[in-house]
Amino acid sequence: MALVPCQVLRVAILLSYCSILCNYKAIEMPSHQTYGGSWKFLTFIDLVIQAVFFGICVLTDLSSLLTRGSGNQEQERQLKKLISLRDWMLAVLAFPVGVFVVAVFWIIYAYDREMIYPKLLDNFIPGWLNHGMHTTVLPFILIEMRTSHHAYPSRSSGLAAICAFSVGYILWVCWVHHVTGMWVYPFLEHIGPGARIIFFGSTTILMNFLYLLGEVLNSYIWDTQRSMEEEKEKPKLE
Repeated sequence: MALVPCQVLRVAILLSYCSILCNYKAIEMPSHQTYGGSWKFLTFIDLVIQAVFFGICVLTDLSSLLTRGSGNQEQERQLKKLISLRDWMLAVLAFPVGVFVVAVFWIIYAYDREMIYPKLLDNFIPGWLNHGMHTTVLPFILIEMRTSHHAYPSRSSGLAAICAFSVGYILWVCWVHHVTGMWVYPFLEHIGPGARIIFFGSTTILMNFLYLLGEVLNSYIWDTQRSMEEEKEKPKLE
């Protein structure tokens, strides 16, 4: 038996994301007042994705509790649709985008923080909030993947969806630069057009790789779990 029920964990994670978003939006930073506001930052978009995803998880848990033993076929159909939405969102958005934000942020930060998170931001964003946006996303999504099985969509449709998201965000970043003359991320100012194309192409490939990683990890976790359960059942069958 789990020390903490997965339903309680999901509620706690959802509340933490709501707190992070509220605290982040309450910060008066110059970049929040410019074109695109917070929505030009992938970190903020990812926080919204994670909050919506865990909100759907909590809603699914509540619906499952309410429909259990009711025998209402319509409610069961609606619950299946909700579960399908939850699984699709984890596979296509929550896992690949969440892992991307954590990995890319800390890699660039370790190389030269001024390129991604200038020291000036320390005056606005406390350390705990920075980790809430760029660190805890990873363990939270891994906890969810470990506690519940998620059915991945077909590989072609999943990759098409994450590609559409990646290209859409890249076009949005380029549009913000077209309107304001400033790149969303400081390091983009220091590389040439060719390097930017390579970087954008590489990020799209990385997003696709992370989608496949999530699919493999999900299968590995639940295949291992199934094998362990079968091993436990063997003595009973003998």
